[in-house]
Amino acid sequence: MHPMLNTAVKAARRAGAIINRASLDIDRLRVSRKDQNDFVTEVDQACEAAIIEILSTAYPSHGFLGEESGLTVGGSKTEQAPENLWIIDPLDGTTNFIHGMPVYAVSIGLMQKGQITQAVVYDPSRDELFLASKGKGAYVNDRRLRVSKRDRLEESLIGTGFPFKRQEQIDAYLSMFKQVSSRAAGLRRPGAAAIDLAYVAAGRYDGFFEMGLMPWDAAAGSLLITEAGGYVGNFQGEADYLFSENIVAANPKVFAALVSVLSAYELPPNQAARAFQPKAA
Repeated sequence: MHPMLNTAVKAARRAGAIINRASLDIDRLRVSRKDQNDFVTEVDQACEAAIIEILSTAYPSHGFLGEESGLTVGGSKTEQAPENLWIIDPLDGTTNFIHGMPVYAVSIGLMQKGQITQAVVYDPSRDELFLASKGKGAYVNDRRLRVSKRDRLEESLIGTGFPFKRQEQIDAYLSMFKQVSSRAAGLRRPGAAAIDLAYVAAGRYDGFFEMGLMPWDAAAGSLLITEAGGYVGNFQGEADYLFSENIVAANPKVFAALVSVLSAYELPPNQAARAFQPKAA
């Protein structure tokens, strides 16, 4: 295992232990509301701090983009991302976690010179550890991952997520949902994009699409999929998905079918994720 990936696994497991302990007594959690339908708990914050502590101790010159802390280097806020940037969602699926629904994960990805090179998605409730290093394949608990072989959307199980933070997009989303659901074998919406993406890599889903995803939602999962033989893009099928907030991921044939449906939708620009995009050298 690559040394950086090994360190990320240590960090993800530390966060997973915090989550599992807290899950035993959810009623005592302190929950704050960041925005409409967007919650944060003391567990999110404790997990992010633990992850950054482990990674920054090993790699003090690296930067961090965390859902709770934003863009930092050496513990201080910055506007310029360094060449080595850890992109972290300490608890993807917070709303599920608050309600005791065991669908949530820790997501850690390393971006180096604009490319995701290391990825960890850890599901602490199932003790499933999804890993990938660029060019070295993707694995879950030491088993090699491959995307599914289904080649028709009509036979496919597709994951999705609702644009719950951006209600102005709900009409466009519902139209997409109708188009995809009328063709696919089934649609699922568990509520944690990191797990959804890992499941595409594992062949449990044949594809996935969502609008409004931030970089920390998709960074690690995207590498799992490409290393498992799948494709990831925006709704036009282009490589600009990590900071465009719109993502489609699938095995190659289903990817093409989903893009043929989703590319018809003109979505309003959103600059929230662009603010974190590394500037070209």
